[in-house]
Amino acid sequence: MSPFTGSAARTARWEHLRVELADGVATVTLARPEKLNALTFGAYADLRDLLAELSRERAVRALVLAGEGRGFCSGGDVDEIIGATLSLDTARLLDFNRMTGQVVRAVRECPFPVIAAVHGVAAGAGAVLALAADFRVADPSARFAFLFTRVGLSGGDMGAAYLLPRVVGLGHATRLLMLGEPVRAPEAERIGLISALADEGGADEAARSLARRLADGPALAYAQTKALLTAELDMPLAAAVELDAATQALLMNGEDYAEFHAAFTEKRPPKWRGR
Repeated sequence: MSPFTGSAARTARWEHLRVELADGVATVTLARPEKLNALTFGAYADLRDLLAELSRERAVRALVLAGEGRGFCSGGDVDEIIGATLSLDTARLLDFNRMTGQVVRAVRECPFPVIAAVHGVAAGAGAVLALAADFRVADPSARFAFLFTRVGLSGGDMGAAYLLPRVVGLGHATRLLMLGEPVRAPEAERIGLISALADEGGADEAARSLARRLADGPALAYAQTKALLTAELDMPLAAAVELDAATQALLMNGEDYAEFHAAFTEKRPPKWRGR
């Protein structure tokens, strides 16, 4: 995302999210614990706009997405979204569904790694938010459920039919998206849906530890790795290796590449600058 901004000032307060930033690590918490962090129109829009702002500012080197209370996110609020959408015309419904997809694109396209810290339920849109993250750190209470067919909609919502087969394979993705059955942490780990299984109650801490490790590392190298992983999903090999070559040539002119050589020669840890 471009770092160039217009006249709009940085958002001082996010109504639907709790946002903390410390030493290059952003922690974004879905904070409606009484509703299992169910998403509203405003929460979707805040996530979309927050990720765009953080991407432009370049102050964030890793982001943790967490949920307050008993679960990660129970999906779209039944009354405030499902009930409300029944009265919208097709044009407004298309606007809404495009916005939810923009949130997923923002997670995939932001220039820093995103770690979902999952405990309890991650259902519907909550499951897709976790799926879109670069890492999913879950504790044994975690359960994922792609519930869209259960409410009479396509299982391919918010990019789920694009992302899930690439994470767990077509067979598992077909079962999860068609049947909407919950997947608990042990099976999620077995099929590759989660990146790491934390101790009971330890998902947030484990996600923060991973975020700290990433934030202390070569940020530009991580950003380009993330960009290539997304861009090359649908490329032929010839195009992918050419893009790899161009990317490496650019990074070889960077400060971090030279810093590694200096640190190796001087027998000290590198001081990564993300440049």
